Amino acid sequence: MTSSRKIEKATYEDVGFRVLAAGEHPHFTSVNEFRATHRQALGNLFHQILQECMSAGLVKLGHVAIDGTKMKANASKHKAMSYERMEKEDARLTQEIEAFLTQAEATDAEEDKLYGVGQQQHDLPAELRRREDRRAKIREVRDALKKETAKRRAAELQAMADELRAKAQEPTTPPAQQAGFATMAAQHDQQAAELDDDDPPPPGVDSDLPRNTPPAAPDGTPQPKAQRNFTDPESRIMVRDGGFLQAYNAQIAVDEGAQIIVAAALSNQAPDVEYFEPMLRRVVDNCGAVPTCTTGDSGYFSADNVAAAENMGTEPFIAVGGHQRNGLPDDGALRPHDLTAPRRAMRELLGTPRGRAAYARRKATVEPVFGQIKACRGIRQMSFRGLFKNRCEWLLICATHNLLKLWRAVRSSHVAPALAA
Repeated sequence: MTSSRKIEKATYEDVGFRVLAAGEHPHFTSVNEFRATHRQALGNLFHQILQECMSAGLVKLGHVAIDGTKMKANASKHKAMSYERMEKEDARLTQEIEAFLTQAEATDAEEDKLYGVGQQQHDLPAELRRREDRRAKIREVRDALKKETAKRRAAELQAMADELRAKAQEPTTPPAQQAGFATMAAQHDQQAAELDDDDPPPPGVDSDLPRNTPPAAPDGTPQPKAQRNFTDPESRIMVRDGGFLQAYNAQIAVDEGAQIIVAAALSNQAPDVEYFEPMLRRVVDNCGAVPTCTTGDSGYFSADNVAAAENMGTEPFIAVGGHQRNGLPDDGALRPHDLTAPRRAMRELLGTPRGRAAYARRKATVEPVFGQIKACRGIRQMSFRGLFKNRCEWLLICATHNLLKLWRAVRSSHVAPALAA
């Protein structure tokens, strides 16, 4: 239950809620304010409940499956606009506003001749005020989009400058090329400073997660198709079940033993491939141990992810193609030139009896957890707006999932001896 109004209603009608509220009936605005004020603390409950699950022996770390789902944002995809359309809308609204002003001036002149009284500012036509407000909002969002793409281009230029400086310092680089690399690095530094002269923000808690930024041109301006949502600017348009929606990418890592979520994260990057290593590191940090094997669907496959998993000490089983109905990998549609050496090695591993048995457990480990969250509990979209708020909410959702698993495990451990007696 995520609605504060339903929570208030439940304190009157539900015995469990009446007990938890100690007979009090807080107003739904108080519930909502408490949730907003202590958002980060509620998100941190995930780690505390995970430790309780580990103490109860529910986390085995024999097999961990990583997967993601697109959670609908608290915003409509129809409230997103591309940079190209922003430019066109700004020009159109400016033209219409000028036409209204010209008409207003002509009307004022006629009324001054008749009545000798000029029109006041608050008497502007409603059509004019509405267009001015819309143009102001479009310009505000457009400027924010331009600033975001400029920061992205500045970061790319800075990375290029660092790479050129590293090449210039290599002993094998000829002296003539060293001077050229140093000059180009200085030029990139200057271009980056012109695009973004702000100090870089301090690294956040989830700074290792991938984050989507709109595509930028070489001069830092947004590409024509770069979009930004008016309601939730940090959400992105993603594909789910063949359709488009304004969403976030919610990730979980689930332990097979009792379907306990051992790591959770949320960001606005749609592809899954860049989440694999950060999620695996979260599993190790949260549990203090490395899982024996880790599975993921084809969206997570890359040579870097395989190498990262092996370096951490876990054996990866990641599909290189689609899936069959039984959950096993289906790489029959792969073209010969797509089979690079890492893909070929992973396909051979998944073709062995051990690989098939390990990967077959993926769908029975992580997929039911999404079903329990979305279908059983009815949580199909995020409640807040903004990346930080929704990250805290997703951690709280995953924490309550683990709490339910812990409660059922403790309850069954008490019920079984009673039934045996």
